[in-house]
Amino acid sequence: MKSVNRTRGALALFAFAALFGSAAQAAPTFQMPFPCGQVWSGQTRSNHSPANAVDFNRANDEGDTVVAAAAGTVSVVRNLGDTSYGKYVVIDHGGGWTSLYAHLNSYSVSVGQSVAMGKSIGTVGTTGGSTGPHLHFEERLSGSAQKIKFNGSQITYWGTGNYTSHNSCGSSGGATGTVNTNGTPLNVRSGPGTSYSVVDSLSDGATVTIQCQTTGTSVSGTYGTSNIWNRIGSGRFIPDAYTYTGSDGRVAPDC
Repeated sequence: MKSVNRTRGALALFAFAALFGSAAQAAPTFQMPFPCGQVWSGQTRSNHSPANAVDFNRANDEGDTVVAAAAGTVSVVRNLGDTSYGKYVVIDHGGGWTSLYAHLNSYSVSVGQSVAMGKSIGTVGTTGGSTGPHLHFEERLSGSAQKIKFNGSQITYWGTGNYTSHNSCGSSGGATGTVNTNGTPLNVRSGPGTSYSVVDSLSDGATVTIQCQTTGTSVSGTYGTSNIWNRIGSGRFIPDAYTYTGSDGRVAPDC
C-alpha cells in the first residue's frame, strides 16, 4: 500500500506541475539595465505604481543607453503617448519572468528579437506620465512586479540607494563605438589627453571596441564637449567627443 500511495502522490504532483508550472523555476540573474561600471541612483517608494518598481536617475541622463537586464526575447515595444509608461519595452526571459523598461526616449529593438544581456534596447527619456528624465524598471513574474534583485542581491526597499552596474562586465567584447569626424582622420594617443603623443590614426567611420573609459583633456567634437576618453587598446586612447556610442554618458567601465 505504501508504494501505491507514493505513486499516486507522485502522479498528483506531476499533474499539478503540468497545470501550473514548476515553482522551482528560478529567476534570471538580473543585472542593472545600464552598461558596465555606470553608477545610478535608484529610488523605491510604497506609493509607486507598481510599488516594487524602481526609478533610476543620474545627472544629465536623458539619452543615456538602456540595456537588457538579462537575455531574452522582446515581447512588447509600445508607445502610450503622454500617459502611463510612454515608450516602453518588455523582454520575456522564460519561466514567467519578464523585465520592463519605461519612459524611454527611444527604443532600438523590435518584437520577436532575441537580445543578449547587456544589449542596447533604448535610451533614457521622459515620455508618458513622467515629470523628468529617468528609467522606470520592473522585474515581473507572471505579470506581477517583484522586489528587484541585481546579481542576486535585493535593492533597498523603501528608499534611495546608489548602485553600480555589473552588466556584462566580464564580456571580452567591450562596448562598441564608431568614429565620426565628418571626414578627418582621428588621432589615437598614448594617453587620455591632447598632450600625449600620437601613436596612430583612425579613419572616419571606423568601428572601435572600447575597453574602458577615463577622464582627461576636455575636447570639443562631433558630439559636443567632453572630457571622457575611450581606451581602445594598450596605450591607445581616443576622445569620446568623436565617438558614437548611442549614449551621451559612459558605456564602459572606468580604466
